[in-house]
Amino acid sequence: MALALNIGKCTLLGNYRENNEDAIDVKIFPDMTICLVADGMGGQAAGEVASKRAIEIVPRELKKYLSTAVSNDDSKTIIRRSIVQANEEIMAMAKLDHELKNMGTTIVAAVWRKGSSILYVTGMGDSRAYLIRNKKIEQLTTDHSIAQALVEAKTISAAEAKTHRYRNVLWKFLGSSEVGEGPEVKIVPIQAGDRFLLCSDGLSGVVPDEQLLEFILQKEDVQECADGLGQLALDSGSKDNVSCLVIAVAEAK
Repeated sequence: MALALNIGKCTLLGNYRENNEDAIDVKIFPDMTICLVADGMGGQAAGEVASKRAIEIVPRELKKYLSTAVSNDDSKTIIRRSIVQANEEIMAMAKLDHELKNMGTTIVAAVWRKGSSILYVTGMGDSRAYLIRNKKIEQLTTDHSIAQALVEAKTISAAEAKTHRYRNVLWKFLGSSEVGEGPEVKIVPIQAGDRFLLCSDGLSGVVPDEQLLEFILQKEDVQECADGLGQLALDSGSKDNVSCLVIAVAEAK
């Protein structure tokens, strides 16, 4: 059965920030669709520069190399390398311009090759990807925060991490030397009826997973859903920029 993706997108300045350091994009090429959310950091305009560059570089690299990949392993390697390339270019920019010295960005990406029944999902930092299926929600990415690292070291519990003082302190992001060979790339089999949410922590940091699930199940239209999630974050007291993409998998017409 041939599949298609319907995508809604939303990015909001929010009520507390002077500029929007988030960046989102959906690149639709003849052979692939690339969905991206990035959340910049670094103060002044630096965060905006980093997030914007991230969502430019990754599609550029994927367009160049992914079409020739013949296996899932090849595809995963190319996606990882695109993230590493973005990291290298962002770090190089920061070295050349002292005003961009501390800039960095998170990134979360979903890549679909036309005609396939899988989605490649990857992330760096604490922007997240979720799968909503059978009225359940599953976080697909792992936060690269110090709090999450403490959970993995079994120093604190997952429940404690949600309110830990280091929950928003990242140890790995684009613009850092910790990126190494790039993030894990997950292969997610997809089916009609699936929904995916990519979002910055302006949304996931204030709206619990259960509430995200409940809201997404209520909204059939993907654009209405994305706009509604953005407003839900602001109504829930988000003090950050808020960005999300809602991806619905459907049977191709």
